[in-house]
Amino acid sequence: MMTKCGSPVRELEKLQQKVIRCTLCPRLVRYREKVAQEKRRMFRDWEYWGKPVPIFGDPQAELMIVGLAPAAHGANRTGRMFTGDRSGEFLFRALYEAGFASQPESHNREDGLWLHRCYITAVVRCAPPGNKPLPQELRSCQPYLERELELLGRLRAVLALGRIAFDRYLNVIQDQVDLPPRSKMRFAHGASYALPGELPRLFASYHPSQQNTQTGKLTPAMMHKVLLDIDRYLRASG
Repeated sequence: MMTKCGSPVRELEKLQQKVIRCTLCPRLVRYREKVAQEKRRMFRDWEYWGKPVPIFGDPQAELMIVGLAPAAHGANRTGRMFTGDRSGEFLFRALYEAGFASQPESHNREDGLWLHRCYITAVVRCAPPGNKPLPQELRSCQPYLERELELLGRLRAVLALGRIAFDRYLNVIQDQVDLPPRSKMRFAHGASYALPGELPRLFASYHPSQQNTQTGKLTPAMMHKVLLDIDRYLRASG
C-alpha cells in the first residue's frame, strides 16, 4: 500500500513523531510530566520518557492490538507500549508463546524485543490519572488511531484489550461502513466479529491489567487461547 505522501513505513514514522510532540490534552500533559519528575522510588535512577508513547511493532502487521493507555510508571517511563509493568510482562509472554514476539520479556526500548506480524497501539497515548482518560481525551487521540489503520494496510485482525478499546475502535470504523447494532456486537472476553467490507476481524479480550490478572479474571490460558484463535484465523484467511 502506498500513500500520496510516500511509503507507509515513512508515513508511520512521521505520524509517530507527531504523536510524541502532541500537547492536545492539558490534563494529561501535566500528569505525565509530573510523574516523570517525581518518579517512583524504585525507578529514581531512570530518566522517564514523560511524553506521548508511540506505537510499536511490525509495519507489515496483520494484527493490531489496541490497549487503553500508557501506565504512569510503565510506558510513561520506558517510552514503549506495555513495557516496564506487570501488564506488559503478562502480554508479551503471551505474544511470545503465540509466535508474535521475539522474546517473552519487555524491559526497555533497547532490550532487543521485536514483534512479528503484530502492532501495538492504544486509544490514548499519554498516561492518564487513575488510568481513566476523559471522553474528550479519547476523542482527541482518535485521529491517530484512524491514521494508523490507514497506513497498516495488511491488517486482517484487531484485538481490543478491554471494553473502552473495543468501543473506541468501533467508533473509529462506524463512519466507514454500516455496522450491525451494538447490541449484536457486545464486548466479551474471547468474542470475535466479522465486520463488513474488507475490515479486519475484531477480537476481544479482557485488559491484562494487574487487577484482572491477579484476581484471575484474566489468566495466561485465557490470553493464550485468544491469541491462538487469532493466529489460526490469520493462517486460514491468508
